[in-house]
Amino acid sequence: MCLRFVFLLITRMTSWRRLSRREEAWKTAEILLLRHQLAVLQREQPRRPNLDWADRALLATLLSVIPTARRHGLRLLVTPDTIVRWHRGTIRRRLAARSKRGRAGRPATRRNIKALVLRLARENLAEGYRRIHGELADLGVKIAASTAWEILKKAGTGPAPRRTGPAWSPFLRSQAEAILACDFFAADLLDGTRAYVLAVIEHAGRRIRILGVTLHPAGEWTARQARNLIMDLGEQTRRVKFMIRDRGSNFASVLDAVLAGAGIRTVLCNVRTPRMKPLVSHCTSSGRFAGV
Repeated sequence: MCLRFVFLLITRMTSWRRLSRREEAWKTAEILLLRHQLAVLQREQPRRPNLDWADRALLATLLSVIPTARRHGLRLLVTPDTIVRWHRGTIRRRLAARSKRGRAGRPATRRNIKALVLRLARENLAEGYRRIHGELADLGVKIAASTAWEILKKAGTGPAPRRTGPAWSPFLRSQAEAILACDFFAADLLDGTRAYVLAVIEHAGRRIRILGVTLHPAGEWTARQARNLIMDLGEQTRRVKFMIRDRGSNFASVLDAVLAGAGIRTVLCNVRTPRMKPLVSHCTSSGRFAGV
């Protein structure tokens, strides 16, 4: 396409030199003849012709020689404003091509800075990325704290102070094996009576256990259901360490004593903080236990 534009430009410049040697009357007559032929073509074909990139570039180049006051009096295939729009599009694409050559955006971090960040992380196991960022600032190295964090993350370096320990996902998964949560939810029976269901959910496998249904949930009944839960868990009771519950009057100290006898510590939620036991609170509030 560029070669075609150069060819058209050279041929039109040659024609320009030949026209400059002609007499004025001859050139005027030829211009009038070309204008009339163009008017006939526009009348016969009202639709605009399809012009490729080379044709547009040539028209824009030749139009730039003509004064602005004379442009709107010309008879052209397209309006002068269209040609100006072509010219702006060419400049926009040229600037876009230049910006794709790696000159735009944040400059890449140099290799020696990356090596220095990793060295500080290896030699100072108790320092996090913010402390490393501060040490680099003292040395005159200006990078953002997020850049230091990205360098450590891409290198597979964990957060301080346990850089060589297990990752967060296995750590949280192992802790979830030891957590249970319990809560009550109401269920309306066919005769209009409201019953209360005690449910327990395992944080690791999201397994739901329905311990019992009663019309009058009291402390002694809840403690009896806790004993049934311990018998149901069997050997799995050893891995359970915590039971999360709220401060409702349905739970009594007898329940905590039964769980403590099996080595399970009761963790009480704060007042009006359902996010402290999000799994069981979400299921009981949405009624998802009703189908169990």
